[in-house]
Amino acid sequence: MRRAVTLVATLIGIASLIGPSTQALADPPPPPSESTARTELASLTVGTPHSMDGYSRDAFDVWADQPDGCTTRQDVLARDGKNVVEGGDGCQPTSGSWYSAYDDTTVTVVSQATIDHIVPLADAWRTGADQWTAAQRKAFGNDLTDAQLIIASSSSNSSKSDKDPSEWKPSNTAYWCTYGEEYVSVKYKFKLFVTSDEKAALGDLLDAC
Repeated sequence: MRRAVTLVATLIGIASLIGPSTQALADPPPPPSESTARTELASLTVGTPHSMDGYSRDAFDVWADQPDGCTTRQDVLARDGKNVVEGGDGCQPTSGSWYSAYDDTTVTVVSQATIDHIVPLADAWRTGADQWTAAQRKAFGNDLTDAQLIIASSSSNSSKSDKDPSEWKPSNTAYWCTYGEEYVSVKYKFKLFVTSDEKAALGDLLDAC
């Protein structure tokens, strides 16, 4: 109920109540257009990665509680899944299906539907987030506004780890264009720099558009 009241009122502007069995209440944030992504990519600063000293996932406070009382992870699972059924708390999905664009597979076990940060937390740390405030890192780690959080199968998430596009690309080549657009948009919004190899790889991804 908490999710229904908060998300429907905020994202759709209609005050209504729904039961615990629900599909996603909103679509994932769309990536920018190819032309916008190319403009943003051209403006990104090229730099040398910072030290990983002091890094931890906890520095980004994942998965924090959202205004609806659910965690960021629970909100993404509800938002991006199909035929999602939530438990009595109105937050934790108990069943559903989730599409993993990285490897063009569908996950039907909740625990195997992992949430990936398009720009990895470790990559963000070494390209500028090490100098952010705790509040800025929390906003990045729990960003539902931008194309930053995505459903990923456990295997594709593990394969990607904290690699940037110069080190890893989705096995699903049909997703390369969108992946490049999303990655660039996050780097641009949060004013993170890129390495020269990373910038070249992002250009290659956009060439797939």
